[in-house]
Amino acid sequence: MYEFKRIVVKIGSNVLTQRDGTLDVVRMAALVDQVAALRRAGVEVILISSGAVASGRGELKSGQKLDPVSARQLYSAVGQAKLIMHYYELFQSHGMMCGQVLTTKESLRSRRYYLNQKNCMTVMLGNDVIPIVNENDTISVTELMFTDNDELSGLVATMMDAEALIILSNIDGIYNGNPSDPACQVIRRVESGKRSALTDYIQTSRSGFGRGGMQTKYHVARKVADEGITVIIANGQREDILPQVLRSGSDTVSTRFIPSEKPISGVKKWIAHSDGFEKGQLHINTGAYEALTGPKATSLLPVGVTEVKGDFEKDDIVGIYYNGLQIGVGKSAFDSQKIAALMGVKGGRPLVHYDYLYLFDDASKKSI
Repeated sequence: MYEFKRIVVKIGSNVLTQRDGTLDVVRMAALVDQVAALRRAGVEVILISSGAVASGRGELKSGQKLDPVSARQLYSAVGQAKLIMHYYELFQSHGMMCGQVLTTKESLRSRRYYLNQKNCMTVMLGNDVIPIVNENDTISVTELMFTDNDELSGLVATMMDAEALIILSNIDGIYNGNPSDPACQVIRRVESGKRSALTDYIQTSRSGFGRGGMQTKYHVARKVADEGITVIIANGQREDILPQVLRSGSDTVSTRFIPSEKPISGVKKWIAHSDGFEKGQLHINTGAYEALTGPKATSLLPVGVTEVKGDFEKDDIVGIYYNGLQIGVGKSAFDSQKIAALMGVKGGRPLVHYDYLYLFDDASKKSI
C-alpha cells in the first residue's frame, strides 16, 4: 500500500501555529492520527516537530520585555514540555508510545555524538517508540542554531537511513512562479540532474512563524535526494496528506525530488550535513579545484593547498575554499599546524581523503 518502510516527517511551524501564534492542537491531532495509521500499516516514522515556541507563547504571558533570543529560550523551555505532553497523550489514545529527542547543531559536530543519537533513535524504533525530534532552543542560539528544522530533518533522514523525507509546510510545494498567482502551478517532479533549474522559482522570503522558507527546503531537498532519499514537499494543512502522498502511484499535489541512484556512505552523509560545523578552512589552487571537481574520485593533497585558516585538530570538519567560495567540507587528516607545514609540498598523504570529502553542487557554493 505504501512505498516506503521508514520515513522522516518534518512538521513546520506554519503547520502547527494558529494566526495568533499559539499551538494548533486540532491540526496536531489530525497529523498524529495520520502517523498512527502509517505505523499500523508497518511504516516506521520519525517526527521532526516544530511548535515548542508556539506552545510556550500560548501558555506564558511574560510581563517583562525580552529580546528575541531570551523570548525564544523562555517560550521553548515552557513550550517543549507542553508540546511533548500533547504528543504523548495523542499517541497514547492510539495505543502507541512516543519519546522526545532534543539535539543541537553543536553536539552533532562530533562523529561519536552523531552515532550515539542514531543509536538512541534506532533503539526507540526497535521498541515501537516513535521518536519526536526537535532542536533544543533553550540553548541553541545565534550561530549554534540550525537554519531551521528543515536542515535538522535532512540530517536525521540521512542519519537514520530513511527511504523518504516528507517536509510539511503551509503550501502545496514549489511553484513555477509566485504561489499567489493563479496561473502558477506546483512543480510535481524534480529529476536528478535537473534540480538547479528550480533556482529561478524559489522565494527567498520567510513566511509566518517559521525561521526558514522555501529556499531552505529546496537546498535540503536537493542534498538529501542526491544522497539517495526521496523528498516530498507537501501541504500539512490538507486532510490526510501523509497517507495520500505516500501511497504507491500517488498523484496528490506536492513536489517530489527523485533520489539519486548513487547513494553515499554513512560517514559521507554525516560530512555532507556538516556544513556550518567547520572548525577551520583550507584554501586551494586551480589545479586542486580541477582535480577535485573532475570525473575521477580525488583526495585533497598538500600541493593543492594555498592557505590554512583557523585552529583545528585532526579529524575536525574543515571547509574547502576556492576563489573566495566554499566548495565543500571534509574531515581533516591532520591538525592545522601540520597542514600549514605541509602546504604546497608535493607527494605525501592526503590532507582530506576522498572518502571523507563532500563537494557542494554549484547552487550551494557560498562566498566568505
